[in-house]
Amino acid sequence: MAPLSSPEKPNPKRLRLKKSLRSLIEFGGGDQIDQNQFQSTTRKLYDGPAGAVLYLASKLSLHDPLVGRIIKTRRFDVTEFRSILDIGSGAGQILGHLLRETHPEARLVACDLSHQMLKRARNRMDSARPNYLSADLTKLPFRDESFDCVTCGWVLEYVSDPRDGLSEIYRVLQPGGSLFLLATEDKFSGMLNSRTWKCRTYNRVELKQAFEDSGLPWKEQHWFTPIHQFLRLGGIIVEATKPLEAEAIQSL
Repeated sequence: MAPLSSPEKPNPKRLRLKKSLRSLIEFGGGDQIDQNQFQSTTRKLYDGPAGAVLYLASKLSLHDPLVGRIIKTRRFDVTEFRSILDIGSGAGQILGHLLRETHPEARLVACDLSHQMLKRARNRMDSARPNYLSADLTKLPFRDESFDCVTCGWVLEYVSDPRDGLSEIYRVLQPGGSLFLLATEDKFSGMLNSRTWKCRTYNRVELKQAFEDSGLPWKEQHWFTPIHQFLRLGGIIVEATKPLEAEAIQSL
């Protein structure tokens, strides 16, 4: 686990260079079209051939096994939770590990914007345990405080403003509940990934602020391996906790 410290703010010259690279490489649709159109484009992408190869791509990129390692070694301990929502379940990059590592009586709900991805997940998991539901991250069809854990892997990149998604996660989380989220960072590799998967990227400092604005302060930053941490690669992987009511009142 990495120590919880504020991400280092880049100097102005580095910011200008990164902005120029982003304009040349990164997919710009998330900033240039409205959220409804963005989601329509996303749904078509994952309903089609790109979505069909996502599971294989997650294996080849090692994202699937590396996420599994974080969960299996209990760096993010899912054994304590009894009601878990997995957002963006289509490729099973997190869902498969939840099936193996959570308590057998824990309630698992798998949701995805793409109906076709949900069908693929259902077939791939070959388990009757999860409930599968098509849902929009910004309009989750669940009551307040329905889950004690939410996992969300590479989904927030398809929301124009991260606060729209994070505020919904905050709403459905129970006080004291945990969020485990992975997002594409605005590094060079992330920009290439953005172009491939038609998504946006996030600056670590700005995303941390969006979490705080949404009432979900970061508890821990995770890295796939020490090498990833040393080279600052692998994207943004964070654990956040919804404050207990008493803590929330004290912070006001």
